[in-house]
Amino acid sequence: MKNCYNTEKTEQIERGKRIKFIRENELHMNKTQLAREIGVSSQFLGLVEDGKGNLVYRSIKKLRDLSGHSADYILYGLDDSVINETKEILSNYTEQEIHKALELLNEIAIFIKK
Repeated sequence: MKNCYNTEKTEQIERGKRIKFIRENELHMNKTQLAREIGVSSQFLGLVEDGKGNLVYRSIKKLRDLSGHSADYILYGLDDSVINETKEILSNYTEQEIHKALELLNEIAIFIKK
């Protein structure tokens, strides 16, 4: 039971560090600015960044929309660079072209598994 608590606490601290990094290095905002954007107080955001609090879904969603990072990255540190690169590449194509490419990818995946 204690090990589970330690793991959760470690994850909370790491999540806070990611949020602070996003705020400072990517969004170039101070605590008050980001707090206002995601609907929390700057004091609470400070607690979150220090690993002593958690954002609710609504605030995570706003941070995700603001930063362009996936919720998986914000919450768990999972690499979302592939998602961002894919979005960038696909922005040059029509919806019809994307669907055709997905069909081809599916066929390739089936072929590889054989």
